[in-house]
Amino acid sequence: MVMTRALHPADLWPGIKAHFGKAYKQMEKQYSRYFEDKSSDKAYEEFVESTTFGLPDIKNEGQAIRFDTDSEGYKTRLTNVVWGLGWMASREEIEDNQYESRASRRSRNLAYSMAQSKEIVHAAHFNNGFSASFTGGDGVALFSTSHPTLAGNKANKPTVDADLSEASLEDELINARLMTNSRGLKMYFRARELVVPPQLGFVAERLMKSEKQSGTANNDINAVRSSGMLSRGYSVWDYLTDANAWFLMIDNVPEGLVTLQRRKLEMEQDNDFDTENAKAKATERYISGWVDWRCVRGTSGA
Repeated sequence: MVMTRALHPADLWPGIKAHFGKAYKQMEKQYSRYFEDKSSDKAYEEFVESTTFGLPDIKNEGQAIRFDTDSEGYKTRLTNVVWGLGWMASREEIEDNQYESRASRRSRNLAYSMAQSKEIVHAAHFNNGFSASFTGGDGVALFSTSHPTLAGNKANKPTVDADLSEASLEDELINARLMTNSRGLKMYFRARELVVPPQLGFVAERLMKSEKQSGTANNDINAVRSSGMLSRGYSVWDYLTDANAWFLMIDNVPEGLVTLQRRKLEMEQDNDFDTENAKAKATERYISGWVDWRCVRGTSGA
């Protein structure tokens, strides 16, 4: 669609005190707090699970030792895609516009649209993470009680979803610590951060900052705070859409939530020879996804 003088007729004459609607303070970058940025030089990248070894057996005298195999588990393929947006304006619209600063702001706003889209794309892994329609390399949703492993189905969500409270948070902190690798061996999995939508920000603040048990007359200490189990406290991700869902980020999972950057954001401008329309566009090539589901636990709330 071409922007013509008819779209902004007031801009053709002096007298406007100010334009509003585009000068708001823009949101800061948030997704990189949860996703690991990686570069990519291919059309797609693959991540393959290594199952490692199980536990040893007792070797009886004169009997052969049992040999185990370190086999290949599930694969995750992330294919880079191009995201793009542009604007086009007639030469007359640009020539007759009395407010040059307003016109020059268009490309800056275009860049912000690209940045906000990137946040929404990343948050979608959490927002759709409980849906069987959005599966990962192991064939199930990101947050599931049935992630297939060589040691049986494993979970990164509670069997019964629960709203955020002191009791449910403590239960999930314990469940995070009890997670194992594909062969059922214990690893150093520890929750480092509570992630909530804006609607749960004040609940998280009370749970994390109260010295005593939150919301009770008990004189017991706030065990979550005193134990220091959540080393990075909590954060509010503005792009989470479920008002009841909350999440725990887990340490010691190097290939968890990843962003593959194939091509960084590029801005280009040009003019069409026949119409003399001015054009500007922004493109970026990347993909986000999850590899090892142990990197995060989540519940959709009660």
